[in-house]
Amino acid sequence: MGQKKLIRFEAIKSFSNVLEYPQDIKGKWHEFFKNEHTITLELACGKGEYAVGLGSMYPQRNFIGIDIKGNRIWRGAKTALDEGLPNIAFVRSHIDKITDYFEPGEVNEIWITFPDPQLRASRSKKRLTHPHFLRLYQQIIQPGGLVHLKTDSPRLYHFTLTVINLFDLELLEHTDNVYAAAEIKPALTIKTHYEGLDIAQSSKIHYICFRINQPLPKEKDVLLKTLFSEEEPG
Repeated sequence: MGQKKLIRFEAIKSFSNVLEYPQDIKGKWHEFFKNEHTITLELACGKGEYAVGLGSMYPQRNFIGIDIKGNRIWRGAKTALDEGLPNIAFVRSHIDKITDYFEPGEVNEIWITFPDPQLRASRSKKRLTHPHFLRLYQQIIQPGGLVHLKTDSPRLYHFTLTVINLFDLELLEHTDNVYAAAEIKPALTIKTHYEGLDIAQSSKIHYICFRINQPLPKEKDVLLKTLFSEEEPG
């Protein structure tokens, strides 16, 4: 590990807005933030641009970025501290541990911003909009809570739409070209480091907003796997 990464890993241990694998925080986030405002998560937050951007836009809401990479979290956490944004926090942990950190209904919204699209079919279960993860989100999000996906990956975009359709979830909005719209919602104008890289080389940013308003029967996972069994990276 590089020297800079080591320094940042050590630095976040002293940051008041970073919790690493926190214990006994479940159901106590309003005590942590010292208010009763709603909570929005940014999953796989990377450098936390969305958590910081949304926190700046909406000071009467609380935002928590979650990622396993402490050296990336450092950037967003430091920015939030430097800019005096007390409504932003970060958790260093794996995404599949989120039910350890939040009570049912404790989360109001979820943003998934430029996650690894896990292009190979054999890794589709690791996609953050796979029903495996949606079942976790359903355990912590309020009834009617929104889930947002923003990605440059056409494959992840179409995969997610297929999941929504297969499980009869409530699709509220979707576009395969965010910036082509005449008007863009303020929350969609936030740009992340990874958006700028355009790793997928799609030159378009895709967006989906939906609700997990139905049970997600596991037997349908088999059909989903079959539908995408012929995928190849590209």
